Amino acid sequence: MSRIDDTFARLAETDGKAFVTYMMGCDPDFDRSLEIMRGLPGAGVDIIELGMPFTDPMADGATIQAAGQRALAAGGSVSRVLDMVRAFRVQDDATPIVLMGYYNPIYAREGGVDRFIAEAVEAGVDGLIVVDLPPEEDAELCLPARQAGLNFIRLATPTTDDQRLPAVVRNTSGFVYYVSVTGITGGPAANAAEVAPEVARIRASAKLPVVVGFGISTPQAAQAVAAVADGCVVGSAIVKLIGEGRPVPEVLSFVADLAQGAHHR
Repeated sequence: MSRIDDTFARLAETDGKAFVTYMMGCDPDFDRSLEIMRGLPGAGVDIIELGMPFTDPMADGATIQAAGQRALAAGGSVSRVLDMVRAFRVQDDATPIVLMGYYNPIYAREGGVDRFIAEAVEAGVDGLIVVDLPPEEDAELCLPARQAGLNFIRLATPTTDDQRLPAVVRNTSGFVYYVSVTGITGGPAANAAEVAPEVARIRASAKLPVVVGFGISTPQAAQAVAAVADGCVVGSAIVKLIGEGRPVPEVLSFVADLAQGAHHR
């Protein structure tokens, strides 16, 4: 079992819900980003999604686009994000880490997919979310990653109908990430009443935990969405504070408030 599987198994023992946070690796720079990352578990984060900066992040809104630009300007790259994971693992060998990003920087990097997978495993990565690789391209990265022991986490959306869903979840592992709203990150607020039947439909098909992201920015929203899913993801609201240059303790305090909402029963 992966760290991700272990986390959901542990939470299931008490009917707990996973609180997942997204942050862009190397935003605004390597050291500050690592400091925030190291503080997340203590703030109540169960799984960390770490963004790999890319010049053309088509699924992301302005807040995360800006984070990617800051990270790139500070020397951020796939290699530096992997260095962040290695540094994090020196102090924390338990918290699951999921790298989230796009295929181009993986494919175009020297050594390509094979090198990326080998280094991700060596660094201590647990899973991948690569938003622009559909199931038809599973042989490119999904299947080799799974063979190496990495979870490959797929996105399902409000437009993923019953005909498409089996293909989406076929080679998914760890959990399914349900995008609660149509559009990009940082968009409209998630509606728990609309999310609930979609989560049930995906669970029935995937036989995996379903974690809901996009449109969650307050403890109240985290609580409402986590109540109808296996967990929730908050990204843009945290990245916004980082972009504003807020002190690390303030960022982590905000995260802790969100975690209390997600974990509240």
